[in-house]
Amino acid sequence: MPTFEQAGFIARALASLQAQTLADWEAVVVDDGSQDGTQAVLAPFLRDARIRCLRLGENVGLGRALNLAIEASRAPLLAYLPSDDLYYPSHLQELAAALDGAPAAVLAFSGLRHHYKYRDANEAPDAGLQLVQVMHRRVAPRWIERAELESDDLERLYWSRLRAVGACVGTGAVTCEWVAHPQQRHRLMREPQGGLNPFRRHYRVRTPLRFHMTTGDPVDEAALYGRLRARPPTPRATDGLTILLVGELAYNPERVLALEEQGHSLYGLWTDAPYGFNSVGPLACGHVEELPRGDWRVALRQLQPDLIYALLNWQAVPFAHAVLDASAGIPFVWHFKEGPFICLEQGSWPQLIDLYRRADGRIFSSAEARDWFELAAPGLATSRPCHVLDGDLPKRDWFDAPASALLSARDGELHTVVPGRPIGLHPPDVGALAALGIHLHFYGDFTQGQWREWIARARALAPRHLHLHGHVAQDRWVQEFSRYDAGWLHCFSSHNGGDLRRADWDDLNIPARVATLAAAGLPMIQRDNGGATVASQALVRGMDIGIFHRDLDDLAAQLRDGARMQGLRERVWARRMSFCFDTHVPGLLDFFRRVIASADKGARTAA
Repeated sequence: MPTFEQAGFIARALASLQAQTLADWEAVVVDDGSQDGTQAVLAPFLRDARIRCLRLGENVGLGRALNLAIEASRAPLLAYLPSDDLYYPSHLQELAAALDGAPAAVLAFSGLRHHYKYRDANEAPDAGLQLVQVMHRRVAPRWIERAELESDDLERLYWSRLRAVGACVGTGAVTCEWVAHPQQRHRLMREPQGGLNPFRRHYRVRTPLRFHMTTGDPVDEAALYGRLRARPPTPRATDGLTILLVGELAYNPERVLALEEQGHSLYGLWTDAPYGFNSVGPLACGHVEELPRGDWRVALRQLQPDLIYALLNWQAVPFAHAVLDASAGIPFVWHFKEGPFICLEQGSWPQLIDLYRRADGRIFSSAEARDWFELAAPGLATSRPCHVLDGDLPKRDWFDAPASALLSARDGELHTVVPGRPIGLHPPDVGALAALGIHLHFYGDFTQGQWREWIARARALAPRHLHLHGHVAQDRWVQEFSRYDAGWLHCFSSHNGGDLRRADWDDLNIPARVATLAAAGLPMIQRDNGGATVASQALVRGMDIGIFHRDLDDLAAQLRDGARMQGLRERVWARRMSFCFDTHVPGLLDFFRRVIASADKGARTAA
């Protein structure tokens, strides 16, 4: 029985074990670093001589916990009872009988009840065999452990190793329950509500992860951040600041190391409720010291940082607001990106506006977002220091690679790329692009899983011109994406007519993929929204690094203008460093110092 902070479930699970018709069993409970009272709930059950507990000081992961339990057990047959699941009385007896009746089989599985009402004689749909329904013979192979891989795919973690040893047999009877609830391991792992960062936060993982969901992109933090972690800490500058990062860092969290590389000390205090893309600590890139989340108010008072830098998206608003309330005169900067409209929907708008009104310094993701907030809450951009900086810019390290040869130079056809969701590109558009001889390359395993119907329809219309590719980590952006003629930003028609009060998030947003395309030197494709106020349009037009089209025929004509396209590519490549965070660090630090000076002056005036 592996368990982690499921004190509310474990008694029911163990009681269902004690009620088994097959009474000759031993149970090894592995408490994998729980801090929620699990031991107190477990104590009465330990009076049963058949039950014992291995208590681990910190969470080591499912694979390691199960391997420890296997090594500690003695029986020739092994079954699993996660502490949030339960057995029906005949479960162990029927599984053992199935193995006894099939000497060549290595694994037996029962049917199971799931989501409280569904009963399946085999495995849960779209989930595969679950721990609770399996019994197998003791064999040499062991579970894959966290150092090698964390995944929600149990087939990959162990069942495939058993299948290589022998056959599997089903009992055909529903004799256990796989209990559905928000804290299930696979739910914590799967985006968008789950993902790598919710998983890291829940299980308090302090090391880089190799992480791959059945519905997501593979992430190898150990490989990606190895050289950043191995770098010695930067000596403290004589004028170095102690900066407390609060909330979450969204994409490209390693960007903050550009501050540490200038001799500033970084600490982290993170929201407990991140989504999959909300990066939280402990940061896999290292060089940021964690403040304890449990008694963070005490830790904040003890640290007394020079500045609190709170950021970035709507998920961080409630916690950032709580830290603001507890900041007790420490200069506080609020940096917000996405998105005000979600805060309205989620009910956190009052906290968002209060963050802006009370912060000693405000950072807006675009000039258009700044002006929109000034209309929403007059005085925000004028009463205290204000700065404009996109919150998702990557670190310079990912830009240090040569460009690849163009695919079009090899085959003479036009190749465009969309790294992420093909927003605004509908299947008929893909068909029309194909008719014009334009290929579309669509990247991202997880996104493709969400857009399956779109892919099927688009592929039927453009079987030779739609290409699917897997996830590309930051260290391969330049190599991979520089092969294309141009890249798609979000494709939409603005309806604001130049009036920011009519703006929506598409108008205010700088998509994260802007930096990805810029790193690779790609001209950026957008719909021509002349006459409207659109942040990405203003950015790309101002730097003259993109293509604005009225329709797809117009786009094709521009893409085929070889001299102009060559000039655009050269211009993007020359200006690409504007899209890395390091370039903006001197300006950001100047802003921080201005905020600190302004806050100190205000405090002296008040005194």
